Amino acid sequence: MDISSAPLTPEQRQQFRTVRGFIYSRETFGTVDGPGIRYVVFMQGCVYRCQYCHNPDSIPTGRGEAWTAGALVDEIMRYQGYIRKGGVTFSGGEPLLQAEFVRACIILLQEKAVHTAIDTAGLLLTGGVRAAVDAADLLLLDIKAIDEKMALRLTGRSNQDALMLLEYCEEAHKPVWIRHVLLRGYTLDSMQLENLAGYLEHYQCIKRVELLPFHKLGEPKWSLVDRPYLLSDVEATTREEAEQARQVFRVHGMLVH
Repeated sequence: MDISSAPLTPEQRQQFRTVRGFIYSRETFGTVDGPGIRYVVFMQGCVYRCQYCHNPDSIPTGRGEAWTAGALVDEIMRYQGYIRKGGVTFSGGEPLLQAEFVRACIILLQEKAVHTAIDTAGLLLTGGVRAAVDAADLLLLDIKAIDEKMALRLTGRSNQDALMLLEYCEEAHKPVWIRHVLLRGYTLDSMQLENLAGYLEHYQCIKRVELLPFHKLGEPKWSLVDRPYLLSDVEATTREEAEQARQVFRVHGMLVH
């Protein structure tokens, strides 16, 4: 459905309200997934196989709680007192696997003047994915690695979908926050960081870079899935290491946290 800036008709609103999706979990008072205090919806299903995933049980598709967009938005608005100066973030899993549902929720939320964001690692730019990205106010784009071989090693997938999505956001003037996990032996490497910062510095759509220290809080969840946890011997990123990494991006003139 082609939606302009005009208010939704009752028929359009009802159509969006009935779109169905599967949710892994919800967080009602999130402070690290976009600006301000946010209601975070973790969608079920993911095509990436990140070695450091802290929600590995969110990977399988076709599971989770079934919701309609209307019911979810009604539930979210119970917390409008908290999120008016923040918003709602759709994370995962990979939220763009359920792009139609995410878009429907975003359109209903924006009708209520709620800021929306999508936290994604990128998917092939189909029409549905573009429509969801276009609808959101902000994209949180997780670039796993700037080196394609490293991305394949870490996630089982190429980095090309993420980089093409970033290019699309540049053309569409869509604000982007870059997210990047710092992992010893992988991405926590001076040349990897320098290459990533150099690649990103020319994009006007990037408003912020978040370098996320690796941690093991999700390790116990790996017992719930039929896959080994491969990072047991990798130590968590220290504050000093994280700060040294941030300095690389600051030298390139980027706002980094």
